[in-house]
Amino acid sequence: MSVAGFGFRAAATTESLKHALELALAQADAPIALTALATAWDKAAAPAFVRFAAEWGLPVQAIAAEALHTQPAHTSAHVPARYGQHSLAESSALAAAGPGAQLRGLRCVSPDRLATAAIAFVLLENTSP
Repeated sequence: MSVAGFGFRAAATTESLKHALELALAQADAPIALTALATAWDKAAAPAFVRFAAEWGLPVQAIAAEALHTQPAHTSAHVPARYGQHSLAESSALAAAGPGAQLRGLRCVSPDRLATAAIAFVLLENTSP
């Protein structure tokens, strides 16, 4: 399972989000099949984010504040306290991917600096006999 987490400003566009995700995908060492997009509870219904998710055909996971605060993400001076001062992109991705999730790399910032994206994944064990 691989999830892309996002942080973004109110002025972010679908292009901002797309560029941030493309950069995050490019830094991975292998092709990634995303299963969902994630962001904070209070950003999940932002029009640009909803349009972006529809364009990619992926479900959105709105991550609660408590889950964001407990993630082992990097600290960011630009992230408000309500998100735990952690990278919102990294925290959202880790929380959405679930227990044992790991980041594919650090968050990537869109060229217009309005959006960040990070990818987290969980290796699912093969339970077949």
